[in-house]
Amino acid sequence: MVKWLLLVLGFVPMLAQAADVGIPAVTVTTGENGETSYSVTIQILALMTMLTFLPAMVMMMTSFARIIIVFSILRQALGLQQTPSNQILIGIALFLTLFIMTPVLDKVYQDAVTPYLNEEIGVVAALEQASGPFRDFMLMQTRESDLDLFMRISDTPAVETPDEVPFTVLVPAFVTSELKTAFQIGFMLFIPFLIIDLVVASVLMAMGMMMLSPVIISLPFKIMLFVLVDGWALVIGTLAASFGL
Repeated sequence: MVKWLLLVLGFVPMLAQAADVGIPAVTVTTGENGETSYSVTIQILALMTMLTFLPAMVMMMTSFARIIIVFSILRQALGLQQTPSNQILIGIALFLTLFIMTPVLDKVYQDAVTPYLNEEIGVVAALEQASGPFRDFMLMQTRESDLDLFMRISDTPAVETPDEVPFTVLVPAFVTSELKTAFQIGFMLFIPFLIIDLVVASVLMAMGMMMLSPVIISLPFKIMLFVLVDGWALVIGTLAASFGL
């Protein structure tokens, strides 16, 4: 956890020092009447602007999207509208994302943050080194058909190696592949619960209880089945294995 915290904190001075001009972070100006005014420079503005993209980067460049979509489909398949709550699902998804992305973050820390903190490389080189592990991770999870689609839409010239694919093409292709994979996993999760709903509905229809909602009867059976097969461990294990862990 300390290493990940240092990873985040290590890039803050990198972004703040991205501009080579010697403009101070805050300019203090004293007026004629003795009043002091402070002006925020472009460096701080650029830093804060980039920090606003951090949540989008976490959702779109990591395993978070696939995990949270599968969890949402699983909750819908069980018939539980608000249990577990959105906060719990997002918390589980964040920590599972941290677990899956640990090798990537460790490589970024070793190749980019540590050399930069030791003043062995500059800001631009550190950012390039940091983008490498994320690029490799996204390329491993992206389908070639999705890459070809966005390469064709953006009129990007053909590349000889995957490393030459621009980020503007790789990120949307990665997100599209993640959505497709998440829905495939969700479909497989839906099948056993759908069978239970069909069986319960058929039994109620045969007994003439057409006014009784099948969901009320099938919900305990679905929860019992999910608990008996250790469903959470199976789902989380399947998600982790889907990323090659």
